[in-house]
Amino acid sequence: MFAVGVDVSHGRSTVAVLGAKRKVVMKPVEVPHTVDGFASLAEKLNGLDGEVRIVMEHTGRYYESFAMSMYRAGFFVSAVNPLAIRDYQEGISVRKVKTDKADALKIAQFAIDKWEILPQYTPMDTIRQQLKLCSRQYNLYMKTVVSLQNNLISLTDKTFPGVNELFSSPERA
Repeated sequence: MFAVGVDVSHGRSTVAVLGAKRKVVMKPVEVPHTVDGFASLAEKLNGLDGEVRIVMEHTGRYYESFAMSMYRAGFFVSAVNPLAIRDYQEGISVRKVKTDKADALKIAQFAIDKWEILPQYTPMDTIRQQLKLCSRQYNLYMKTVVSLQNNLISLTDKTFPGVNELFSSPERA
């Protein structure tokens, strides 16, 4: 049994591997988010003799390429809510060590302790990913439009006091 803790960042991740008795099997190393980086890590993990579970926090979108690559390589991958790991970490140490290496080791410890109840990562299908992206872009666009409209109203009211009272607001459908 090998727990792989992954602290995901933009463009790279810090990876640590612990054995069943929390023995450090692989010291924390940085893995670039490239095809070669993922292939190199998969090769190292395939060399381990036993079940391997990869655990990471699902924060933002940075984890998606890493999780997808390891999932496609045939590993058990679990993307866990960061609050669950943070709450778990509060009981581990009195000191608040916050480095990528320390985080990767703590995530690996979390994986060992929660081994039986880790939720398995399942990649979203391509259409759903595209729809989510389009929805986010549309919401950002609408937020910008409303902000610009409010800015225009404010500027015209400051430049020509009372002019906005001459116009009615557009009716919403």
